[in-house]
Amino acid sequence: MGAGKLRIDLDGGVFHPNTGYFPDLLRKVSPVQGVARSECAPIPGASHGTTILAFHFQDGVLVAGDRRATASNRIMSNRVDKVLEIDDSALLAISGSPAMALEMARVLDHSLKYYRRSQLTEISLEGKVRILAQLLKENLPMAVEGIGAVVPLFVARDPESRIVRIYFYDILGAHFEGVEFSVGGSGSPEVQGILRYLDRWSPRPLREMSREEAIILALRLLETASYFDSATGGVDSQDPIWPVMKILTSGTLETVDEATLSAIYRNEVMRVR
Repeated sequence: MGAGKLRIDLDGGVFHPNTGYFPDLLRKVSPVQGVARSECAPIPGASHGTTILAFHFQDGVLVAGDRRATASNRIMSNRVDKVLEIDDSALLAISGSPAMALEMARVLDHSLKYYRRSQLTEISLEGKVRILAQLLKENLPMAVEGIGAVVPLFVARDPESRIVRIYFYDILGAHFEGVEFSVGGSGSPEVQGILRYLDRWSPRPLREMSREEAIILALRLLETASYFDSATGGVDSQDPIWPVMKILTSGTLETVDEATLSAIYRNEVMRVR
């Protein structure tokens, strides 16, 4: 056929390469099986996790995630760790398939250790970002199947400048820097809107918030997301399950302990006007 004449029949429809949208084609055709997506049944019980967020504050970057994983309308677990330490200078926050994300974290951690031991030096920040991008590209067939999509946030400290940066990805491995904040998961629309509003119109931008103010904000954001999004876990007063919250600065990596989260939640988040 001549240029621009190629047509692919998909379930009675037609895809035109010059005018069609490639992700739409991916949704209709499985690159693994070569069959229409409508013929691909999802794997029963495959779980997905939401919601994650990261934002700059006075000391560095706070990264947080709720603990819930769901499969369709079922709650599979309320104790999933969605903020993973890759090394002492990088954090991976996961939304999507916990199984695939945990495997990516293990491969990323192993790759960084291998580079460190073989080259006797730390890999650059760009190197870390690109390794994760490659892992996401390799996971594309599972993502298209609808059973293994991972949409992570990657927060890392530049070994040279010591500046902490936030990156977000799509399922194809494309990565972008979230300058002030970034979010992911099904509860992200509410969280993103609030962060944008606060950073733009509050008396002080996010970067001027103290550590305690940042923790309070993160708890409130996840509580708000859980109110509107059933896939985001809130805090059950009868069985408190606290979100995972970590802080990466120019020189330290800290996990906010549950005692601190409990005290701040009860004193600030549960306070009724």
